[in-house]
Amino acid sequence: MNIPAELKYTKDHEWIRLESDGTVTVGITDFAQGELGDIVYVEIETEGESLDQEEVFGTIEAVKTVSDLFMPISGEILSFNGELEGSPETVNSNPYDDGWMVKIKPSDESQLEGLLSADDYTNIVG
Repeated sequence: MNIPAELKYTKDHEWIRLESDGTVTVGITDFAQGELGDIVYVEIETEGESLDQEEVFGTIEAVKTVSDLFMPISGEILSFNGELEGSPETVNSNPYDDGWMVKIKPSDESQLEGLLSADDYTNIVG
């Protein structure tokens, strides 16, 4: 299982990367994609909206289940990874790079401090 040390994580299995321009990129973890199985659809209709931490920003559909995607921090959803519309399986094959979900403009960067480190997340998923 791949858990990059430079990222932050949530108990809901999202990863967060703070970018140099102050935005945040969000996706689901390698553990989450493995648990979901073959991903067939990613739906995010919240682009341009401002949402609070832990609000649902979209859903991810696998062969056997549909799961909500939760905001790791409060902010405005700037963009959605449009590549996932035609190739949702990218989340399975490359969850930390090409399989990212959304980019967020944080409204409260201090919330980043409350997220899990790679070690903390590893302890949760075992």
